[in-house]
Amino acid sequence: MKAHYSSVSVIAPARLHMGFFDLSGSLGRHFGSIGVALNEISTRLSASPAATRLVTGPSSKRAELCLTMLCQALGVSDQLRIRIDSAIPEHVGLGSGTQMALAIGMALNGIYGLGLSVRQIAAVTERGLRSGIGIGIFERGGLVVDGGRGEKTITPPVLVQMDIPEDWRFVLVFDERGQGLHGSQEVQAFSQLPPFSALEAARLCYLLLMQGLPAVAEQDLGKFGEVITELQRSVGEHFASAQGGVFTSPEVAQVMAWLAGQGAVAIGQTSWGPTGFCALQGVALAEALAQQARERFTHFDKVTIVVASARNSGGEVAVY
Repeated sequence: MKAHYSSVSVIAPARLHMGFFDLSGSLGRHFGSIGVALNEISTRLSASPAATRLVTGPSSKRAELCLTMLCQALGVSDQLRIRIDSAIPEHVGLGSGTQMALAIGMALNGIYGLGLSVRQIAAVTERGLRSGIGIGIFERGGLVVDGGRGEKTITPPVLVQMDIPEDWRFVLVFDERGQGLHGSQEVQAFSQLPPFSALEAARLCYLLLMQGLPAVAEQDLGKFGEVITELQRSVGEHFASAQGGVFTSPEVAQVMAWLAGQGAVAIGQTSWGPTGFCALQGVALAEALAQQARERFTHFDKVTIVVASARNSGGEVAVY
């Protein structure tokens, strides 16, 4: 197939994965999850036809694998120049794999005029096998709740999408020394987890539907934070046997405990970590508390603390 356009650029935002609701499918559907799109961290790339294939920039090896798989599946040429300007850090809980796959897929979609949706590309790349948050935030951004997997699910459906209030900020705590479980390790970990209680799954669903989501609608960060902290506690304890505790990184756990003591809310770990997150209302407050944390934990030389805002729009695709 010949190229229809000379260049395509894509922005695929990172996400916080704030937890699952029913890890064992005890109430009929597996997983179900909630997450938020981020502004400041993203995979940004551009693609154009070329005489020979060339992929440059951060996470280029992952991009090469995505490109090979997608070109074979879609029946298009891989004779492209792909320049990656920035990439979401790999295996730290921010959805790097899904966003790279969607970014490459949407670039091919644009160049060859394939007319595919984000979900069709996700299905081709086998994304959304457990969580639909990465797909949902690329589609629309903001806060996303997906409905998990049933017997006929191809990609988990988005049930809720809401804008996050403009003054809410998320403090992210990275540990450069480690990575969260991924690939075959992640599959094995899920297979070895104990059954998740049906009563607990029902309780978490109620907390989200009747407390967490109304709190977002009413811009009540305190109440939203209580729900996320409780969801994270429950799911973190369930995952503890696989990841060594509620938090993967002991250093991140210490920083998160201190932030909670200073008034931060929505305390948790995104996906398998090791990245921790919390929320605060107001840019100045978030920046000030993040700086205090940096100064207090300066002896954790591999721990990085940053402030991020929610992205209330999805991924961007520009065709030239």
